[in-house]
Amino acid sequence: MAFTTDSYVVRPLFFPGGDIGTLAIHGTVNDLAVAGARPLALSTAFVLEEGLDISILDRVAASMGAAAIAAGVQLVTGDTKVVDAGLADGMYITTAGVGVVAAGVDIHPDRVVPGDKVILSGPIGLHGTAVLSVREGLEFGTDLQSDCAPLNGLIGAMLGTCPDVHMMRDLTRGGLAAGLCEIAETASVSIHYDESAVPVPPEVEAACGFLGLHPIHVANEGRLVAFVSPAEAEAVLATMRSHELGAGAVIIGEVVGDDRGIVVARTNLGAHRIVDLPLGEQLPRIC
Repeated sequence: MAFTTDSYVVRPLFFPGGDIGTLAIHGTVNDLAVAGARPLALSTAFVLEEGLDISILDRVAASMGAAAIAAGVQLVTGDTKVVDAGLADGMYITTAGVGVVAAGVDIHPDRVVPGDKVILSGPIGLHGTAVLSVREGLEFGTDLQSDCAPLNGLIGAMLGTCPDVHMMRDLTRGGLAAGLCEIAETASVSIHYDESAVPVPPEVEAACGFLGLHPIHVANEGRLVAFVSPAEAEAVLATMRSHELGAGAVIIGEVVGDDRGIVVARTNLGAHRIVDLPLGEQLPRIC
């Protein structure tokens, strides 16, 4: 069995490509899926501000139901609490989820070893910039949509091709940089990747330049990195590219044995730089 829980505090509640309800369902499903589990059932708890328009709650609840059906999971229990006006950005949602890990699947940072290829499932930065595009005081002209999506179908296809995927991680808060840095530290390896290989949509690049951010630090809600042995990498990549949510998948780097716990980016100029975790929360209320 696999079990996870998470809380969602996005502002605004509705953004291009989703809302806090779809975010809660997809985020919990993805946490289970990247652990190699088939998600089965979720719970949900709402913390609502006094005076919240009931139509907003109706809209969020409906989107959660639709997202759960699309992901093939059931919402089986829940709770609601109300706090004073001004204390909860309108609404916070906490979810928990359970799933089942198939026999033979063993996804864990300890299995990451030198030589593993690092596969990114698609373009980064879409969720964070989509949310910022409609945030009060930070609006900028863009038609970006969040990449918010359930990854269990994609991951199921990957594991069908290669049950021996070593590690997976969805790239939410902290983005690609946080995902790679945390895996490198936990697995006690060094990860090298090519910046030129990481797909960044032009609109994301422009928005990040305007805000002084780097796309690798921006949250995603429908992207993952996978660590796969060299012998299996091309087969997994082909499977990912045959799925809608992995059509933009690319191999961005590999695991090496030196400088353990370090992530190194090879720049477009051929130089190398150390990738660190950001100091503090750059984008609050983003997921």
